[in-house]
Amino acid sequence: MSASRQIISTEHAPAAVGAYSQAVVVSGGRTLYSSGQIALDPASGAMVGEGDVEAQARQVMTNLAAVLEAGGFGFEQVVRATIYLADIADFAKVNTIYAGHFGAQPPARACVQAAGLPRGALVEIDVVAVGD
Repeated sequence: MSASRQIISTEHAPAAVGAYSQAVVVSGGRTLYSSGQIALDPASGAMVGEGDVEAQARQVMTNLAAVLEAGGFGFEQVVRATIYLADIADFAKVNTIYAGHFGAQPPARACVQAAGLPRGALVEIDVVAVGD
């Protein structure tokens, strides 16, 4: 059985810089899988907050919010997230900003240190959201 796929694209998040979509919605519109978002400004394509993991984390969450909204979802529907950090020592700073987007019932999550992130980013996050 083949699931229908809807490609999500919004100008309010950075354009894909490779062979991927910002997100894909499947299962009759019930599940969104986002690509990883880094701290690129959607208008200019420039990295936000060079060397500042907190500024980058804020931009990443803004970008994720735009992708989720374009797919008809919100942070309250995120069930799984993965955070990739250039330096795991930045976990507490990123966690504070990340947590501010979720209520008392945050999604399941993994957080790992990556050997390198695209464009020299300090943080990248992807999510899975499930709707009604």
